[in-house]
Amino acid sequence: MNDKKQTMSMVKDEFDHWEKLVAGLNEEQLNTPQPTSAMSIKDVLAHLMAWQQRSIARLEAAVQNKEPEFPKWPSELVPDSEEGDPDKINAWIYQTYHEQSWPDVHRKWRDGFLRFMELGKAIPEKDWSDSGKYLWLEEYPISAVLLWSYEHHHIDHLEPLLAWIGRSGKMKFTK
Repeated sequence: MNDKKQTMSMVKDEFDHWEKLVAGLNEEQLNTPQPTSAMSIKDVLAHLMAWQQRSIARLEAAVQNKEPEFPKWPSELVPDSEEGDPDKINAWIYQTYHEQSWPDVHRKWRDGFLRFMELGKAIPEKDWSDSGKYLWLEEYPISAVLLWSYEHHHIDHLEPLLAWIGRSGKMKFTK
């Protein structure tokens, strides 16, 4: 899918799904570890926020026509290479953000997601699906950054989380 309007609509819908999910849960529910991963919803949002910082750096670089300036992570973590160990990276993210409060994690995730969408909208249509435009993306177009983030939020985390909530019957959405 390389249609900018459709991609941006999917990303916005994903943001809305997460906001609805967390608005319907109390702080205890947000901080209770899931039995399938030992991470709470707060931890999952912190995980998504940390990875999304890298996506934001890519989109900022595209808008400003420069190389990405990624957030500072420990040098032994190599997220964009074959040598990178996702389990080590995710453990570092968990350790870094686990003790932060729900309001802080939610605010950082929300602000980052809004910035991510703002930058996505700022990408010129002519550059959206040009796989040769940004050398630092190798063979991928800038639209892939938005699609990867959508997939990571939705397929990797929201769908399993909603399935777990549905199966457990322990969490009920409140208004």
